[in-house]
Amino acid sequence: MRDNTPYNKEFEQLKLKHSLLFPMAFLFLMWAVKIFEWGLGLDFHFLGVFPLHAKGLIGILTSPLIHKDFSHLMANTVPFAVLSWGIFYFYRPLSYRIFILCYLTSNILVWIAAREAYHIGASGLVYAFASFLFFSGLFRNYYKLIAISFVVAFLYGGLFWGIFPVLKDVSWEGHLFGGCSGLIYALAFRKQGPQKPKVIWEDDDEIPEEIWNSELLEGKEQLRK
Repeated sequence: MRDNTPYNKEFEQLKLKHSLLFPMAFLFLMWAVKIFEWGLGLDFHFLGVFPLHAKGLIGILTSPLIHKDFSHLMANTVPFAVLSWGIFYFYRPLSYRIFILCYLTSNILVWIAAREAYHIGASGLVYAFASFLFFSGLFRNYYKLIAISFVVAFLYGGLFWGIFPVLKDVSWEGHLFGGCSGLIYALAFRKQGPQKPKVIWEDDDEIPEEIWNSELLEGKEQLRK
């Protein structure tokens, strides 16, 4: 038995480079915004999501780009880079849709249901991507993607506690709604993108007995007809 998935080194290298382009560009934008804000002595917190107020609608588009300080930005940089790369590498046909849908859905839910405060930072996206990668691998029942699910659980399982209102200055709602968004789209797109490959049996000796039996029964029924 063999997995009929072709491997092309040149294609894989190109895929790896492509999967880094958009995440790195978005990270560059986040850092550029923070450096610009810091360099001019400005405060862009008003570009965050402020729930149920018109002034907070702009945050649906801008809040992931805004961070409280460089420590906040650094805390989001590595997990965002790793998880967004995972989305663009392993789910390349769906990557832009997943990114945009998680981006908008998590922030819209924050605007609808979160506390009255400015919610800023890319941690909602981090939770969305972690959730998508974890649940998508399980839903597809494909060992390579399930392995990614376990890697995400091992590296970022601690994120789970961030969905609870433990720290008052942390947007646990953004974490919660980001996680929910990832779960929703992992379920919605489970039949699109990478799937468990078909198995090819190279010779008759490798075909399991139960498959032989089912084929023999079908043959006998057709002969009776």
